[in-house]
Amino acid sequence: MLLRVSTPSTPRWFRPAQLTALGFLVLIAFGTALLCMPFASADGTATPFMDALFTATSATSLTGLVTVDTGSHWSIAGRVIVITLIQVGGLGIMSIASLTGMLLTGRVKLRSRYSTAAEGRPILEGGVRATLVATLLLTFAFELFVAVILFFRFMVEYDMPVLSAAGEGIFHAISAFNNAGFGLRSDSLISYNSDGWILLPLAGALMIGGLGYPVLSELVGRSRERFRGLLRGTPVSARRLSVTTRITLAGTTFLVLSAMALIAVLEWRGFLADMSTGTKLLNAFFSGVTPRTAGFNSIDYADAHPITLMVTDIYMFIGGGSAGTAGGIKITTAIVLIAAMAAEFGGRDQTTVGKRTVPKSVVRQAMTVAAAGVTAVTLGVAALRVFDPQFTADQISFEVMSAFATTGLSTGITSSLSVPSQLVLCLLMYLGRIGPFTLVAALAARNVVRRYDYPVERPFIG
Repeated sequence: MLLRVSTPSTPRWFRPAQLTALGFLVLIAFGTALLCMPFASADGTATPFMDALFTATSATSLTGLVTVDTGSHWSIAGRVIVITLIQVGGLGIMSIASLTGMLLTGRVKLRSRYSTAAEGRPILEGGVRATLVATLLLTFAFELFVAVILFFRFMVEYDMPVLSAAGEGIFHAISAFNNAGFGLRSDSLISYNSDGWILLPLAGALMIGGLGYPVLSELVGRSRERFRGLLRGTPVSARRLSVTTRITLAGTTFLVLSAMALIAVLEWRGFLADMSTGTKLLNAFFSGVTPRTAGFNSIDYADAHPITLMVTDIYMFIGGGSAGTAGGIKITTAIVLIAAMAAEFGGRDQTTVGKRTVPKSVVRQAMTVAAAGVTAVTLGVAALRVFDPQFTADQISFEVMSAFATTGLSTGITSSLSVPSQLVLCLLMYLGRIGPFTLVAALAARNVVRRYDYPVERPFIG
């Protein structure tokens, strides 16, 4: 579907994916301009352009990598700008535009349907209006719930003034649910690594936000149906969950638990050594959640074993659920690829997941997304190795994977990287947010229809 944007001179054709990619670029530029202003910094001086650009890109892409300390460098106005970029980036540029148009005109235009879907947010049964409203309600409800818990914890346990506790709670809740990972402490959450009332609510927000809006909407709808059935005294027949929901829930559970177990085993005598058993398990669990595009860290990855960094790289690359705030190639992509490999090894012509046949077009899309991700990460690592050879391969690979997967974890080298390397990370964060598949669609001016076919010849594989 093509959307025509008329201009006085020459007409131009834009796809919804192109508008989405352009919208994020505009948001990054707008955020950069605001963060450069003197009122955005704590000392009242203008922030260097590169630091403002990097922060705006990281916030909009929901990453969490920073070149300046968020809590000390930015003023209250600067923090508001950062958290606004995170919230708008999480909800989606085109979704915000569609919602605004709906509120102003009372109706939803046809292009809003395609624009909303272009951001990876499939239209629900009730239409684009129901999709936008559900997205908004789910986001604000979960953010408010976590913010209230953190507010009371900061105020009671850490003796923060009411306004400071409220600001900290709201900032961290929005950052967590949107999988952004921006914190107001220079050490992220290391200062709270023994406080389950801080880490567990944030971990819950990270996982829920990382499931994706289609999964959340389906689960909320299922719960609402059962609740209504209980009120009416009529049993509700259990509908089968969609393949996407089953894959995402099973994949999330497996990834979190396996990451927790691996980190506990690898670092029990490493960076977890000085903690009590309960605190070790708490931080192993939190460290199993965060690689899936979260950004917060309760331990210092600069002290991590190289194998821990490699394992974390793999989990970051996979990422979270589709059509949400998570990054990476997504769980569904990884599962489809594994299922396709299993089908090929088993000599089966069809790829099946959860007793459902996966179309071959979907398998090709999964392969394209994964291949594009591998290509982007490989080129990123090569570029940073050229621009900053003083850092180790483990540090560079971790930084690049974190940027592409919009995770935000770091071994602490971000601010020490050269300007060319930081620009590469900005590009990777942007690519990771809008998605490789969306970017390819955005750069394509139009479909190329080939009116002929070449002769078939099968090359040797392997």
